[in-house]
Amino acid sequence: MMRDVELSNHIFLTQTDTTIGLLSQDSDRLSYIKERLPNKHYIKALPSLKTLKLSTRVPQIHKNRVRRSNRTTFIFPNGKSYRIIKDKRHRDLIDKFGWLYTTSANLSGEKFDEEFALKKADIVVKYPIKNRDTPPSKLIKLSQTNLKRLR
Repeated sequence: MMRDVELSNHIFLTQTDTTIGLLSQDSDRLSYIKERLPNKHYIKALPSLKTLKLSTRVPQIHKNRVRRSNRTTFIFPNGKSYRIIKDKRHRDLIDKFGWLYTTSANLSGEKFDEEFALKKADIVVKYPIKNRDTPPSKLIKLSQTNLKRLR
């Protein structure tokens, strides 16, 4: 798997599997751009289950659910959030880095503003603009024995 170290702290603007988003390995820069509290965790977008296994342990009871999920973010017992990306274009970008933090391309709590997003991104990945009002990923909190749907 190729890692582009020189680009790992850049902010990418691209169509994600759910919306138009900002991606980076630098959570501090994302927090600054979005004017978001720095102690809030970002979703870590991963290209595969194999990569997920390097970051956390999936509770046995939830393995099939995580493997079969689509457009679903899971909060694991360690408190961190992960989403396995199945959309090919989005996954190809993430695969170049191994993982990327992902977030919507707007100020925290605001609607998408294309001018804001283009101004804040270091690199714009060409994308076909989809409906900007698509719902966010499903959000499910996992414990060792239960799950709770948060959105």
